[in-house]
Amino acid sequence: MIPSSRRIFLMQVAAGSSAMAAGAALAQAAPAKVNEKDPQAMALGYHEDTTKVDAKKYPKHTAEQRCGTCQLFVAKGKEPVGNCPLFAGKVVAANGWCSAYAKKVA
Repeated sequence: MIPSSRRIFLMQVAAGSSAMAAGAALAQAAPAKVNEKDPQAMALGYHEDTTKVDAKKYPKHTAEQRCGTCQLFVAKGKEPVGNCPLFAGKVVAANGWCSAYAKKVA
């Protein structure tokens, strides 16, 4: 009985290790960028480049407003992209903009 239970234990360890390795590989995959044509992005007027925002459509937009200075933007260090809770599972450009912009409080 001992060899049988040892064999089962080793198979379980191997299977568990494989599952953990696969999970780690998936976790390290870079999240996709928000596409400007995505329905959520279009509803919020998101643009990857703040200088390309339509001033007539968004009159309150200024050139200084960009995702990197928004309250909702979260990035590690000076990354060119970061997370935004409005676009869960995707990243936005630090130089981007959307109509939900809220200036980051210092």
